[in-house]
Amino acid sequence: VKEKCIGDELKPVLRIATKEDEERAAKNREKEKEAYKICLDKIKEHELDMKLVSTEYTFDNNKVLFYFTADGRVDFRELVKDLAAVFRTRIELRQIGVRDEAKMLGGMGICGRKLCCNTFLSEFAPVSIKMAKEQNLSLNPTKISGVCGRLMCCLKNEQETYEYLNSKLPNVGEKLKTKDGVVGEVQRVDVLRQKVKLIVEDENGDKEIQEYKIDDLLTRKKKPQGC
Repeated sequence: VKEKCIGDELKPVLRIATKEDEERAAKNREKEKEAYKICLDKIKEHELDMKLVSTEYTFDNNKVLFYFTADGRVDFRELVKDLAAVFRTRIELRQIGVRDEAKMLGGMGICGRKLCCNTFLSEFAPVSIKMAKEQNLSLNPTKISGVCGRLMCCLKNEQETYEYLNSKLPNVGEKLKTKDGVVGEVQRVDVLRQKVKLIVEDENGDKEIQEYKIDDLLTRKKKPQGC
């Protein structure tokens, strides 16, 4: 992998993990479960408005990290004192966002696959409601939001393709002429199939809807990029 393609700084490899290292890591995982329960009790005791997400011991047990989410800032100074008295080591509390929580805990998306953020996404890309509009998706928040409650990251995956396809299509309501001489008004566009439905009039003045491929249109106006 080229150095410029690496997102985060790579940490040096000290040595190959031994059996003792693996056993120590396994013990840390068990200690983390106990630390999680203790921290939950302390949070309730101090009546703090925060949600504990995960607990992590550093490999050398020199520090215990507690990850949590909260709507606002939380004064956890007394909580840190109590935890330090229990564990007798360095304590660090880190407030994370709901997307980070999903990345950390994992789960299944509405597609039936494991969450992208928990499997291969190294960082979160900005996602906007405009992307859902361009992809002709339902704007119902429950259908375009992930388990974290934010817009699904996969909306970003196909955005460039939709921008390109949309740039070749006319706007709804635009007057167009086809290669066979038919003039009509754009009633609907099919982005993926690259087809356009036109409202046309016959000789008797009756209106009907006809579908044409984008290549069958004699004149068409390209949309500005991102519209």
